[in-house]
Amino acid sequence: MSADGTEAARVAAAAAESGSSKAQTLTPAEPRSGSAVSESVASAESGPSAPQSAASAGSGSSALQSAAAAGSGSSARQSVAWAGSGSSALQSVASAESSSSALPSAASAGSGSSALQGAASFASSSSALPSPAAAESSSPALPSAATPEPASPTALLDTLLGTLRDSVVRDLAWLLLSADLLRPQPPAGVLASPFETPQELHASVDWLRALDVAPQALHRDLATTRMTRLGRYAEWLLGWFLQHGPAARLIAAGVPLRRAGVTLGECDFLLQTQQGARLHWELAVKCYLHAGDVSSQTPVRLADYVGPNLKDRFDLKLAHLLNHQLPLSAREEFAWVGHVGPWTPQMFIKGWLFYRHGAASVNALELDPGHGRGWWVTRSDWPAFAENHAQKWRVLPRLAWLAPRRAESDEPGGDAHAADEATGALCVDAQTLAGQTAHQHGPAMVVAFAEDDAGDLIERSRGFIVPDEWPEMARNYARQ
Repeated sequence: MSADGTEAARVAAAAAESGSSKAQTLTPAEPRSGSAVSESVASAESGPSAPQSAASAGSGSSALQSAAAAGSGSSARQSVAWAGSGSSALQSVASAESSSSALPSAASAGSGSSALQGAASFASSSSALPSPAAAESSSPALPSAATPEPASPTALLDTLLGTLRDSVVRDLAWLLLSADLLRPQPPAGVLASPFETPQELHASVDWLRALDVAPQALHRDLATTRMTRLGRYAEWLLGWFLQHGPAARLIAAGVPLRRAGVTLGECDFLLQTQQGARLHWELAVKCYLHAGDVSSQTPVRLADYVGPNLKDRFDLKLAHLLNHQLPLSAREEFAWVGHVGPWTPQMFIKGWLFYRHGAASVNALELDPGHGRGWWVTRSDWPAFAENHAQKWRVLPRLAWLAPRRAESDEPGGDAHAADEATGALCVDAQTLAGQTAHQHGPAMVVAFAEDDAGDLIERSRGFIVPDEWPEMARNYARQ
């Protein structure tokens, strides 16, 4: 072989060796052990609202394991089934992805130290990716993929609600992914996030899709509760997710704190994240109507947001959370209940705020601008408003106040919630709805429906019809 040929062969061999050193294998993240993180609370005081009863879902959860985690769409993300805390329910865990930039930042899932810890953990895991220098020195013949914009939980919720069919699963998805009602309220009012890392967020979305395919265990456990209060229903849903979902694990729920036989309060949830953070969550799901005078020069106050029955007010609720409920887990008496701290208190605040139709909508400073919104009108204003808004209406029962409602033209029945979602048969025109709500003493929540391209009814908007005397009564209550 000539000298020129020998040199060319040597250069080619060196280039091949250099190229092979650039290739790195991404190892899927190992699923965590479901050892002893989840503990049950055998406290009679916790009552039926405590979500521990959901642990009985094990026998029916095999249906979830056979359900495909549909909708993932990404071949890079893998679903790993594992049983945690003695439950056979499907746990969908996202593996490490070859394109980490496609994942949203942990900061978008909420504030607080646990979110920052998750972001740091996720950043450190990216060491398996090629360094910028290696990428720069690789062959220019390989085009670089465009970096997609990260998806926020609320954006994922909009997409998810277009595909989920089961009403209870939709309520759970809304509870986990919808915007908070409040901004963080430092120093005590740290917002809770169900997802510590982007992987947990996407794994939970896949888990919700699989649950929608096989919701039998969820329905069976819910049927044993006989709940009528919206807050208890939301607590049960969040507890069920913490017991069966792919994120943080439930340690205890509904933990009462007593001193000398007197109940000082009750901690909603104690949990531990996959990163090891031990959290105390206080959950509140609220529907408030804005009763302030937006035409005046007075700044909008949180006190202007009042409950429909004028027995609750947003400023009073927030003060109770910050000054009483969140500090419970730091009290000396809490060590006596058997759950060793320290615990990081966080508030989990979801819901809807309703503004008078036709009035300017101005947010109080404490509110998250992305919160769920609706309208309210008086009975006298209802006919003119409804005529130009929708043709199909329905009064919403209290347990249907969470997620936006939908009903498919061929939706099957089968349980109380599915029957509740047979909306097509329950929809009426505006005049009939006015007659249905006229006998109610206080405001009534109603939903306007519209048909999509498939002929299914989807929620267009929601709001309250209030008695004509209610606005003045509400303003007086807000000024107290």
